[in-house]
Amino acid sequence: MYAQRKSSAAPRRNGYNRPVPTRLRMGLVMRRGMDFGELGDVEGALRAEGVGLAPISTGDASLSAGGVTVLATATAEDIADGRVKGLVVPGGAADEAGLAAVRSLIDLARANSVPVIAFADGVALAAERFGVPADAPAAVFRDGDVVEMSDRAALTPAVGGIS
Repeated sequence: MYAQRKSSAAPRRNGYNRPVPTRLRMGLVMRRGMDFGELGDVEGALRAEGVGLAPISTGDASLSAGGVTVLATATAEDIADGRVKGLVVPGGAADEAGLAAVRSLIDLARANSVPVIAFADGVALAAERFGVPADAPAAVFRDGDVVEMSDRAALTPAVGGIS
Protein backbone atom coordinates (compact mmCIF):
# COMPACT_ATOMS: atom_id res chain seq x y z
CA MET A 1 0.00 0.00 0.00
CA TYR A 2 2.73 2.51 0.96
CA ALA A 3 4.86 1.37 -1.97
CA GLN A 4 2.20 2.52 -4.44
CA ARG A 5 2.29 6.12 -3.25
CA LYS A 6 5.06 8.49 -4.11
CA SER A 7 5.10 10.21 -0.76
CA SER A 8 7.07 10.07 2.40
CA ALA A 9 4.06 8.85 4.38
CA ALA A 10 5.49 5.37 4.84
CA PRO A 11 6.19 4.32 8.42
CA ARG A 12 9.72 4.99 9.61
CA ARG A 13 11.94 2.81 11.75
CA ASN A 14 13.66 5.09 14.20
CA GLY A 15 17.10 3.96 15.27
CA TYR A 16 17.00 0.92 13.04
CA ASN A 17 20.51 -0.25 12.19
CA ARG A 18 21.97 3.08 13.22
CA PRO A 19 25.70 2.71 13.91
CA VAL A 20 27.03 3.67 17.30
CA PRO A 21 29.45 6.62 17.11
CA THR A 22 33.06 5.66 17.66
CA ARG A 23 34.23 7.00 21.02
CA LEU A 24 37.68 5.41 21.04
CA ARG A 25 40.07 3.57 18.75
CA MET A 26 41.79 0.38 19.83
CA GLY A 27 44.54 -1.57 18.10
CA LEU A 28 43.71 -5.14 17.07
CA VAL A 29 46.74 -7.44 16.96
CA MET A 30 46.52 -9.36 13.69
CA ARG A 31 47.41 -13.01 14.21
CA ARG A 32 47.05 -15.97 11.90
CA GLY A 33 44.04 -18.02 12.97
CA MET A 34 42.66 -15.20 15.16
CA ASP A 35 40.46 -16.69 17.87
CA PHE A 36 38.33 -14.97 20.50
CA GLY A 37 37.68 -18.27 22.26
CA GLU A 38 34.47 -18.84 24.20
CA LEU A 39 33.29 -15.27 23.65
CA GLY A 40 33.00 -15.80 19.89
CA ASP A 41 33.53 -12.93 17.47
CA VAL A 42 33.58 -9.87 19.71
CA GLU A 43 34.10 -7.28 16.99
CA GLY A 44 30.37 -6.49 16.86
CA ALA A 45 30.15 -6.28 20.65
CA LEU A 46 33.10 -3.87 20.73
CA ARG A 47 31.57 -1.77 17.95
CA ALA A 48 28.33 -1.60 19.94
CA GLU A 49 30.37 -0.06 22.78
CA GLY A 50 31.75 2.61 20.46
CA VAL A 51 35.12 0.97 19.87
CA GLY A 52 36.74 1.25 16.46
CA LEU A 53 39.31 -1.47 15.78
CA ALA A 54 42.51 -0.63 13.92
CA PRO A 55 44.46 -3.75 12.86
CA ILE A 56 48.14 -3.80 13.79
CA SER A 57 50.41 -6.13 11.84
CA THR A 58 52.67 -8.58 13.67
CA GLY A 59 54.71 -9.53 10.64
CA ASP A 60 53.51 -9.35 7.08
CA ALA A 61 52.10 -6.05 5.88
CA SER A 62 48.66 -7.68 5.53
CA LEU A 63 46.90 -10.82 6.67
CA SER A 64 44.53 -13.00 4.68
CA ALA A 65 41.81 -14.58 6.78
CA GLY A 66 38.98 -16.54 5.21
CA GLY A 67 39.68 -15.16 1.76
CA VAL A 68 39.63 -11.55 2.97
CA THR A 69 42.80 -9.47 3.07
CA VAL A 70 43.09 -7.23 6.13
CA LEU A 71 45.46 -4.30 5.84
CA ALA A 72 47.13 -2.82 8.90
CA THR A 73 45.78 0.65 9.72
CA ALA A 74 47.70 1.19 12.95
CA THR A 75 51.30 0.71 14.05
CA ALA A 76 53.22 0.34 17.29
CA GLU A 77 53.87 4.10 17.12
CA ASP A 78 50.12 4.67 17.52
CA ILE A 79 50.32 2.94 20.92
CA ALA A 80 53.28 5.05 22.04
CA ASP A 81 51.74 8.29 20.74
CA GLY A 82 48.33 7.66 22.31
CA ARG A 83 46.41 7.43 19.04
CA VAL A 84 44.97 4.08 20.16
CA LYS A 85 43.42 3.85 23.62
CA GLY A 86 43.74 0.10 24.04
CA LEU A 87 45.11 -3.09 22.53
CA VAL A 88 42.99 -6.14 21.67
CA VAL A 89 44.95 -9.40 21.66
CA PRO A 90 43.08 -12.40 20.24
CA GLY A 91 44.36 -15.95 20.43
CA GLY A 92 46.02 -17.33 17.33
CA ALA A 93 48.83 -19.27 15.72
CA ALA A 94 51.88 -19.60 17.94
CA ASP A 95 54.88 -19.29 15.63
CA GLU A 96 57.91 -17.84 17.41
CA ALA A 97 58.29 -14.73 15.23
CA GLY A 98 54.60 -13.86 15.63
CA LEU A 99 54.72 -14.41 19.40
CA ALA A 100 57.74 -12.13 19.71
CA ALA A 101 55.86 -9.38 17.85
CA VAL A 102 52.76 -9.82 20.05
CA ARG A 103 54.92 -9.73 23.20
CA SER A 104 56.57 -6.50 22.08
CA LEU A 105 53.17 -4.88 21.41
CA ILE A 106 51.91 -5.94 24.85
CA ASP A 107 55.10 -4.62 26.47
CA LEU A 108 54.71 -1.32 24.61
CA ALA A 109 51.08 -1.03 25.73
CA ARG A 110 52.06 -1.78 29.33
CA ALA A 111 54.88 0.78 29.26
CA ASN A 112 52.45 3.44 27.99
CA SER A 113 49.63 2.52 30.43
CA VAL A 114 47.39 1.39 27.56
CA PRO A 115 44.83 -1.26 28.59
CA VAL A 116 45.09 -4.68 26.95
CA ILE A 117 42.01 -6.82 26.31
CA ALA A 118 43.10 -10.41 25.67
CA PHE A 119 41.11 -13.42 24.50
CA ALA A 120 41.74 -17.20 24.35
CA ASP A 121 45.48 -17.97 24.51
CA GLY A 122 46.19 -14.23 24.37
CA VAL A 123 45.16 -14.11 28.06
CA ALA A 124 48.08 -16.30 29.12
CA LEU A 125 50.44 -14.29 26.94
CA ALA A 126 49.30 -10.95 28.40
CA ALA A 127 49.31 -12.34 31.97
CA GLU A 128 52.93 -13.42 31.47
CA ARG A 129 53.94 -9.95 30.23
CA PHE A 130 52.03 -8.11 32.99
CA GLY A 131 53.30 -10.52 35.65
CA VAL A 132 49.84 -11.27 37.08
CA PRO A 133 47.87 -14.52 37.20
CA ALA A 134 44.85 -14.88 34.91
CA ASP A 135 42.85 -17.93 33.91
CA ALA A 136 39.70 -16.92 32.03
CA PRO A 137 38.39 -16.88 28.45
CA ALA A 138 39.09 -13.13 28.35
CA ALA A 139 40.71 -10.49 30.55
CA VAL A 140 41.49 -6.78 30.68
CA PHE A 141 44.99 -5.86 31.86
CA ARG A 142 45.68 -2.33 33.02
CA ASP A 143 48.43 -0.89 35.25
CA GLY A 144 49.19 -4.21 36.97
CA ASP A 145 45.51 -5.05 37.55
CA VAL A 146 43.55 -7.75 35.78
CA VAL A 147 39.78 -8.06 35.34
CA GLU A 148 38.78 -11.55 34.17
CA MET A 149 35.74 -12.00 31.93
CA SER A 150 33.86 -15.24 31.44
CA ASP A 151 31.13 -14.05 29.04
CA ARG A 152 30.16 -11.23 26.69
CA ALA A 153 28.09 -9.48 29.35
CA ALA A 154 31.30 -8.74 31.28
CA LEU A 155 32.78 -7.10 28.18
CA THR A 156 30.47 -4.07 28.35
CA PRO A 157 31.57 -2.70 31.75
CA ALA A 158 35.20 -3.56 31.04
CA VAL A 159 35.23 -1.60 27.79
CA GLY A 160 33.08 1.17 29.30
CA GLY A 161 35.88 1.94 31.76
CA ILE A 162 38.39 2.66 28.98
CA SER A 163 38.65 6.25 27.85
